[in-house]
Amino acid sequence: QDVVAAATGGEEAGLIFEGDQRFSIVVRVAERVRGDLSALERLPIPLPDGGYVPLREVASLTLAPGPNQISRENGKRRLVVSANVRGRDLGGFVAEVQDKVAQQVKLPPGYWLEYGGTFEQLQSASQRLSLLVPVTLVMIFALLMMTFGSAKDAALVFSGVPLALTGGVIALWLRDIPLSITAGVGFITLCGVSVLTGVMMVSAFRDELNRGESVEHAIREGAMLRLRPILMVALVAALGFLPMALNTSTGAEVQRPLATVVIGGIISSTLLTLLVLPGLYRLAWRKPKGIDDNGEPIAQ
Repeated sequence: QDVVAAATGGEEAGLIFEGDQRFSIVVRVAERVRGDLSALERLPIPLPDGGYVPLREVASLTLAPGPNQISRENGKRRLVVSANVRGRDLGGFVAEVQDKVAQQVKLPPGYWLEYGGTFEQLQSASQRLSLLVPVTLVMIFALLMMTFGSAKDAALVFSGVPLALTGGVIALWLRDIPLSITAGVGFITLCGVSVLTGVMMVSAFRDELNRGESVEHAIREGAMLRLRPILMVALVAALGFLPMALNTSTGAEVQRPLATVVIGGIISSTLLTLLVLPGLYRLAWRKPKGIDDNGEPIAQ
């Protein structure tokens, strides 16, 4: 092997110095000989006791296809098969591949499969999100409790989160965009935006109640007072993400899911804040039968 490697690939025989530069001297057979099997078969192979024999006496030379590179990991050979996924979600594609391989491919002893690349990063990010999303929601609810000092008001504001998430899912479905890590980041962003509009509305209700107004009057006046600010917040956020949602250039596969989730969620959470939240607040703070707005029993 050393003789054949030196004849075809070359072997360093010395150095040439030219000023501060140095160049290696590589010796190998001529190019016309390297491509001629019959000529390579005549290469002299040194014997341990002296003398030479032609290569054809100790080996057979044939041309056959082979790997141009042998990769190793942890001392074991590794062969990489790569593919680009388009038009569907990566997790679903890999799940289908795993199912097909399990049904149709029988690996020889000593062989095993590992799915890496972007899918491996997806799994790692999914595990982190599965921890971050609950922690984020708990922190949001805790901040609402600290803001209002009431679990009932905090729960009313927090009710905007499920509908906002529903709007994001529907937006992804309408645009036929698969769920990805960037979409998950968009859902986390959406939680904060949906809670913001709810805080604005409930704060207006509480201000009216603190002035001694009835629940119905507080809801009516608070909703009218916060209508324009809530619409402005939703409109500014949606318009800010609109270029990302419509982007088709480089990086669109990252920007479009995030922007689509945020825009769809903002629309649904705004509808909840303006239409559903006042009704929920009225149900939560309605007076028991036989009690007036001042908390006094009504004479029968």
